Amino acid sequence: MSRNLAQPDSAPGAALQGPAARAAQNSIVLVGMPGAGKSSIGRRLAARLGLPFRDADTEIEQAAGIPIAEIFARYGEAHFREGERRVIARLLNSGEPIVLATGGGAYVDPRSRAAIRDSGATALWLKCRLSTLLRRVAGRDHRPMFVGQDPREVLERLMAARHPAYAEADVTLLCSDEPPEVTTRRVAEALSAHRPPERLHVALSRNAYDIVIGEGVLRRAGAEMAQRLEGRRAVIVSDQSVAPLHLPTLRESLADAGFTVAGEFLVPPGEASKCFTQFERLVDGILSAKADRRLAVIALGGGVVGDLAGFAAAAVLRGLPFVQCPTTLLAQVDSSVGGKTGINTSHGKNLVGAFHQPRLVLADTATLRTLPPRELRAGWAEVAKHGLLQGPLWEWCESEGPRAMQGDPEALAYAVLESCRLKSAVVVDDEFEMKAEGGRALLNLGHTFGHALEAECGYGGELLHGEAVAIGLGLATELSARLGLCSQEMPGRVREHLREVGLPNRIAALPRRFSVERLIARMRADKKARDGAMRFVLLRAPGDVFTESGVTEAMVRALLSEEGCEP
Repeated sequence: MSRNLAQPDSAPGAALQGPAARAAQNSIVLVGMPGAGKSSIGRRLAARLGLPFRDADTEIEQAAGIPIAEIFARYGEAHFREGERRVIARLLNSGEPIVLATGGGAYVDPRSRAAIRDSGATALWLKCRLSTLLRRVAGRDHRPMFVGQDPREVLERLMAARHPAYAEADVTLLCSDEPPEVTTRRVAEALSAHRPPERLHVALSRNAYDIVIGEGVLRRAGAEMAQRLEGRRAVIVSDQSVAPLHLPTLRESLADAGFTVAGEFLVPPGEASKCFTQFERLVDGILSAKADRRLAVIALGGGVVGDLAGFAAAAVLRGLPFVQCPTTLLAQVDSSVGGKTGINTSHGKNLVGAFHQPRLVLADTATLRTLPPRELRAGWAEVAKHGLLQGPLWEWCESEGPRAMQGDPEALAYAVLESCRLKSAVVVDDEFEMKAEGGRALLNLGHTFGHALEAECGYGGELLHGEAVAIGLGLATELSARLGLCSQEMPGRVREHLREVGLPNRIAALPRRFSVERLIARMRADKKARDGAMRFVLLRAPGDVFTESGVTEAMVRALLSEEGCEP
């Protein structure tokens, strides 16, 4: 049964929610603690950008005819917040962009945050350390919150209460005691560099979730999680290579959003960590963190970390909330989406596991700049696979793949977005891989061959998953051509693209020999096999793919022999 996987921009299950870019100039709302410099920086920023400046507190006092301290004293905070929300909404919907400085508590109010968000304004958090704020608020006796109070205690209490809300701002800038002109310049630069993340909604009937894709998404992890999770405790699973690069950012983001990290677990990098030993260690660690069903498991790393952490999350207490923070191209375009989790055994890859959908996927494309070139190329194999499944994306891969492999951020972001769009639609159509033909099984194009090669190499890093998939794509296309399904030129076209992006495209390119007999045995044990019969995903053309169980073993043996495998 074949299926054309070319998807329109509004593909079911993968609806694009976030704009790729905003209008040339929107209103800018500065939020932060008392003493952060919202008014002073706001005036300078407005002058720099040629926009009107408004101070919400001043506007409120003018509208009420009395000082804010008196509004609090007469009517209480609830009345003040309601008036504050109306003033903010009026200013931001006046028809012209402005720079608006808000009071310290404005952004904490959910309705005011919603009003700012709905207006299309960009919220920027001027984040200051406690020591900086203490110096700046010294002598502010006119503020009701400081009258007769210890400023340190007041600020510590306010930071604990308000930082989780501030963390939802679109942009965060850490400020110091530098001159205001310097801070203003840095604010302008941060706003200029800001690009709203793209959001894809995976519209599953019971376990729907969002994929958030963009530069700097990891810095917003805590805020994104806070909007989707009930609890505020989490454990982090990462590997020893990724943690030094990205764990500090994730920790800070979680702290800002009010999360407590109940444990951090690092595994050795590489496919060998997807094993029973590491699984048992991780499960024991999560249970030792006093796990309840509100404890979130966060996977920070590549596909190995995501599969291992997801399986542990599925097993502990029969299911904990799970968040994917993929940091490799392979994980961002493939393994982090769809809820497949698991570990490897001596019998093959991913033969023990569970379906356990994440609550959220945060694909920070900035993390791809830290990948070794080999890892980046390995991830591209899955992008090429998605291109062959979808059709038009394949043509884009052929044209832009070399540019992406040179690290071009726009090309990589597009590859992640379109791959996630395609995979989301397939997962929604066949969440648990129940369709006898087609459906989610189509995502295994090239994997029957690839998994066999990978298992033979022993998961020790000699052959990366993406490298095995690349060779598998060439073999699957060659098999399709020999069966008369696709053009005779298609295998060469696929292999030439893989060569151009630096991936191995033939078994003979690998520095070891393989046995036809052993590879056939591996393929019979593959989880897609039926009653010991091998099943392959084949193609007639890019975008026209199908599953097939009728390929003779003799044809597969002949193909492997011609590829240089020994009997």
